[in-house]
Amino acid sequence: MAEQSGTTWPWPDLPPGPLGTPSPDLARRCAQAPMEPVTMPSGDRAPMIVRYEDVRTVLTSPAGSRNLRAANLPRMVSGTGLDDDPAALINQDPPEHTRYRRILQSTFTPRHIERWRPRAAAIAAELLDAAGEEFDVVADFALPLPARVICEVLGVPMDRFEQFRGWTEMFLSSSELSAEARAEGFAAFMAYARDLIAEHRTRPGDDLIDLLIAARDGEDALSEDELTHMVFTLIMAGHETTASMITRGAFRLLCHPRQYAELTARPELIEAAVEEILRHEGPGGNGLLRRVTEDVELSAGTVPAGTVVLPNPAAANHDPSVFDDPWRFDIRRFAGPTPDPHLAFGHGPHYCLGANLARMELQEAFRALVTRLPRLRPREDPASVRWTDDGLIHRPRRLLVKAG
Repeated sequence: MAEQSGTTWPWPDLPPGPLGTPSPDLARRCAQAPMEPVTMPSGDRAPMIVRYEDVRTVLTSPAGSRNLRAANLPRMVSGTGLDDDPAALINQDPPEHTRYRRILQSTFTPRHIERWRPRAAAIAAELLDAAGEEFDVVADFALPLPARVICEVLGVPMDRFEQFRGWTEMFLSSSELSAEARAEGFAAFMAYARDLIAEHRTRPGDDLIDLLIAARDGEDALSEDELTHMVFTLIMAGHETTASMITRGAFRLLCHPRQYAELTARPELIEAAVEEILRHEGPGGNGLLRRVTEDVELSAGTVPAGTVVLPNPAAANHDPSVFDDPWRFDIRRFAGPTPDPHLAFGHGPHYCLGANLARMELQEAFRALVTRLPRLRPREDPASVRWTDDGLIHRPRRLLVKAG
């Protein structure tokens, strides 16, 4: 298996590129082997779809099912994982998914999310003011910012954060945890979500859980299981994935100090810079499996019915037929005429429900960094930064910086 910084990398066919960039093998695959199998952390193999249009096709096709619960199908990780929960939104197919999504869609509109922008900006400023002259971007900023935002948005007590962060890491880990350990963690997390919902019913407010309860108790209602799973999903996905993008984005900007300086001088480029961070760095992993229920025609060839494939958004975001010089990081890429949309949030029916919230948090995180710390620089050679090697999301373990 591939090694990185003296540790074992869980994707033996896809060792990461220099400075945490996507695997250089993606360029070869896109040009020559666009449906070549890849070995996943479980050791199972599945065809990996890498071309932009092919990935979009699989993600939008009614034949691309997220029901992966048959015992003999390839799995992303060994033991119980995210793919095993039939009530989770990401694992549902129409018509159940369509109904579930329709009920929740209005909760995550830009109008609702904008309500929390001032608070996200205030938390970002507070964290940087408290960080001092030298700090770790990961521990002191990237992890606590989305954690505090999601806790306030959901109405979750912050003193429980470390507990549900531990549960989250369990489910996003590629390590071979026992089935019993994962099952126990899942049961504890779900019990916590049910307790939160009960507490909000007793003392209602106007945070996101209250909006979800209104959807549960409305005419076209969520089931109690669906409501509980949605709270679980938001807690889990609402901090770790965003923290990863903040960390990776800060690292990438520090690797390009001229572009960081340009952002400090022109903060109006923040929105464009965030889109380029999402394209170049996102989604931080290699995607979610799909089971093809009928033959699907791709540029790479025909995918036969019954095949489990891995459409890779990170590979699609580096397709040279869509993005000019895709391996180049350029904060101006999305500032001019709009290019094709990146796929960091997916595409089609399973497009990330929390994309508006994540975008807002990323914008406020990088706005705070470049306006409050215009002379930010790394304390160590970026080439020596160690990256995580035991999870489905890839990011620096720590990022030591100097504020001035």
